Amino acid sequence: MSKRVFRVVWSEAASGDLNGIVAFIADDSPAAARRVHARIKARAGGLKAFAERGRVVPELAYIDVRTFRELVDEPYRLVYRIEGARVIVMAVFDGRRDLQQLLLERLVRT
Repeated sequence: MSKRVFRVVWSEAASGDLNGIVAFIADDSPAAARRVHARIKARAGGLKAFAERGRVVPELAYIDVRTFRELVDEPYRLVYRIEGARVIVMAVFDGRRDLQQLLLERLVRT
């Protein structure tokens, strides 16, 4: 039996999230920013083989939305969904922030 392999795709919003996080960290430490960038990209890359390993996002499960999963890489949360043979990274959030508020802000902007 062969293992299913997914293609990991970053949404424009998720790429912007990651770039913003890296830019913020780079103000204090470019080396730390590079490490965080590499770590988050590697975590997302691991979804190619294990797309379902992330948990359902608790704040969304609470309102019965179970199509989004997340990987937690303290303090960051990578929110994604599985769509056929693709894993779409939808957002990268700082886990110390209120996810419900962040999602509301994002929805209002679109």
